[in-house]
Amino acid sequence: MSRRRRFLLVAVGVFAGLVGSVAAHGAGLASAPDRGTDVPTWLFLLTGGGVIGASFLLASFITDRSFIRAIHRSRGRWTPPAKGTIRRLGGVIGVIGLGFVLGVGFFGPREALYNAAVLLVWAGWWSGYAMTTYLVGNSWPLVNPWRAIAEALPSLDREYPERFGAWPSVVGLLALVWLEVISPVADRPRILAGVVLGYTLLTLAGAVVFGPVTWFETVDPIARVFRYFGRVAPLHYDDGIRVRLPGAGLNETALVSDRSEVGFVVAILWVTTYDGLVATPPWRRFAVTVVEAGVPAHLLYPAALVAGYAVFLGVFRVAAVYSKRHARTYTSADALARRFAPPLLAIAAGYHLAHFLGYFVELSPALFRALAAPLAPPAPVAVVLPSWFTGVEIAFVILGHLLAIWAAHAAAYEVFPGKMQAIRSQYAVTLAMVCYTMLSLWIVTQPYATPPYVS
Repeated sequence: MSRRRRFLLVAVGVFAGLVGSVAAHGAGLASAPDRGTDVPTWLFLLTGGGVIGASFLLASFITDRSFIRAIHRSRGRWTPPAKGTIRRLGGVIGVIGLGFVLGVGFFGPREALYNAAVLLVWAGWWSGYAMTTYLVGNSWPLVNPWRAIAEALPSLDREYPERFGAWPSVVGLLALVWLEVISPVADRPRILAGVVLGYTLLTLAGAVVFGPVTWFETVDPIARVFRYFGRVAPLHYDDGIRVRLPGAGLNETALVSDRSEVGFVVAILWVTTYDGLVATPPWRRFAVTVVEAGVPAHLLYPAALVAGYAVFLGVFRVAAVYSKRHARTYTSADALARRFAPPLLAIAAGYHLAHFLGYFVELSPALFRALAAPLAPPAPVAVVLPSWFTGVEIAFVILGHLLAIWAAHAAAYEVFPGKMQAIRSQYAVTLAMVCYTMLSLWIVTQPYATPPYVS
């Protein structure tokens, strides 16, 4: 059996082994009603994977380089007046928001669905605001409260060790998601406020030591997530606000410059997957079986987080190696990994939208009611999503993957001079994306199950 066939069978086997019966997945502070479908799991997943494969074949017919460049070219520019004033105003708004979260978190209601800080952080910011960074544009540099405070503080401007690269931000992102999953940070306002305060102190200390520019561009995981998500958006800012087609920003050569940044892009994709995976019934059954077999419960979640990240990163690295072989190029596998990593951000954005849009819609009424009276809010009200909303979530997953296929196709034509060389370079990358697609679709369609052995 050829190496290519072995790779195909192993990759499909790993992801197919994770699937069960199809139902619906709802995330939230409280579980949403199940929204099921009678479509067989194998047919549903193969259809989703087939759509991605077919999109690769269709993209392969477009070989006009000038046409591809024209699609990715920015259109128009608008320079806002008083840019410094807008930046200062955004910083003030961000700092006020941070103070609000700390104040209401420490002194507001103790019930999660009554506390405006909990609702603002999870439904308003990590769900609603995060969606704007890839659907509209990345405004986080304007409203980042930690950067606004750090720029007002003196800095030691110590030299950042280049050997660390972006790996500290990878560790930080994995740690934040692990903390979200295993701790009651999403349900207990006092703990949430304590975590936000700790993150504030750590961030400001790092910015003072290394300087705000270095810290927020290299180390801070939140700023890096939003900056990368912003590359998917139709609006971007350089010397003015420019309009481009969604995903066009993923084709910039210098977007990912080394292995650590490849690792961070894969981490963005993995953490959203992990957040959904641990809230599925198969994970619950697996966790109970493993812990009853003698594995310490407190080691289960971090081990799964690290192991899953290693698998995701390994699959992508293997795809880069096979991309080099199929293209028959002298370009290194590392260079190809750097070039083909940005399209994964479109997959991450599509899955984030599928995973959190329903959560945001469900809790928006409770959020607005709590913001209107943060210390004495009325009873929370939630939106009940219709059964067809599962189809909308699935569509977002598939659209994100289709955009990723196109972005990778465009990148290949920037890297390789030959048409067939560019197309062959995408075989393994497309296969990896099909595997990511099938896993994402499976998670989105699972019913919500409370993760076991968490506080």
